[in-house]
Amino acid sequence: MMEAVHQGPPNDVHATGRARRTEGIGALVIGGDHPGLAIARSLGKRGIPVYILDDQHCISKYSKYASRVLHAKDLRNPQKTVDAVIEAGHRYGLQDWILFPTRDETVMAFSQHRERLSKFFRVTTPPWETIRWAWDKNNTYKLAEKLSIPAPKTWNVSSPDQLQGLYSRLPLAIKPAIKENFFYATGAKAWRAETPEQLQKLFRAAAKKIPCSEIMIQEIIPGDGESQLSYCAFFRDGAAHSSFVAKRMRQHPREFGRAASYVETADVPEVEELGQRFLKAIDFYGIVEVEFKRDSRDGLCKILDVNARAWGFHALGPVAGVDFPYLLFADQMGYAIPHTRGRVGVGWLRLITDLPVALWGMLSGHLTPRAYFQSLRRTKVESVFCATDPLPSILEFALFPYFVAKKVPKIS
Repeated sequence: MMEAVHQGPPNDVHATGRARRTEGIGALVIGGDHPGLAIARSLGKRGIPVYILDDQHCISKYSKYASRVLHAKDLRNPQKTVDAVIEAGHRYGLQDWILFPTRDETVMAFSQHRERLSKFFRVTTPPWETIRWAWDKNNTYKLAEKLSIPAPKTWNVSSPDQLQGLYSRLPLAIKPAIKENFFYATGAKAWRAETPEQLQKLFRAAAKKIPCSEIMIQEIIPGDGESQLSYCAFFRDGAAHSSFVAKRMRQHPREFGRAASYVETADVPEVEELGQRFLKAIDFYGIVEVEFKRDSRDGLCKILDVNARAWGFHALGPVAGVDFPYLLFADQMGYAIPHTRGRVGVGWLRLITDLPVALWGMLSGHLTPRAYFQSLRRTKVESVFCATDPLPSILEFALFPYFVAKKVPKIS
């Protein structure tokens, strides 16, 4: 397996011997889309200064809880990301502030350059020895097998000539082991192949975007978002400090959800146990979402992905009783924080994407009007709208064509 690194919050003395600042400390959030906005609101409502760093136009710019929104040229390249973060820190006097990544490529950059960043910031991202098990799903599934955690059947082939042996297992999904390169090139999380011809075509298309070693051929677990479950936790010292389980009731696209549109907290002890088993094995520290899908064929919850950062619907946390950004901030600052557990049956909605998802669901017979309106009654937080901070929601609708243009799927 792996040797434990034993993550945890830093004390008030820096590794170099310099005492850390305790006054005027804020958070530098990398990424100003709705997950970053939720961090700004969580901390900003408590009077904690929050700076946002982004390389695109973002809705956090219009939030009263974002103290300042900074622009960087490139936050996809690891070295340029770290350079931009350190440059911003020096320019605005953010020494000892706490870093909050919201994208996987930022997690990778912070993990691999953790020592350099730690000389100036409080870094919440664990070392690469931990993160590599979440970054590459080939690693995730190998470790899951060692830990007796169910996972989808997955195959790796080095060329299209080797696909013939998988024809009998169709339909299959073409997925990336490292999702960022594939996602930015295609706008998709996975592709579905129904026929041998489609499998060949899609594999060749994927091979133009990413190395063959990163292409996974995976069985398709039946079901949509309602079968998909998330273990969400603030994890430290080998155990969950605070947590809840959530169910993706609606997502888009419906089968291979790129993002959730309606999520609800649930009580699924099996998912908690599996998520904790995996995170303990990699000695994880921080806030995290571990995704599973229940397979109706055998009843098992199978691990899909690990998001070692603030995830898309983490704004559900405060209204369910688990404020993940503040828990992490407080832990880094050494504050005493009580253990919390999320209430069941609390809903989170992303209206701008859920409207078309729900409409299509009702037209296709997958969602009844009654079920839809019941979910609205259980919704306690919308991803962007906030009565005390309305501008981000207004501007998101106004800028919707711009945000869509950034994520147009492509197959070539």
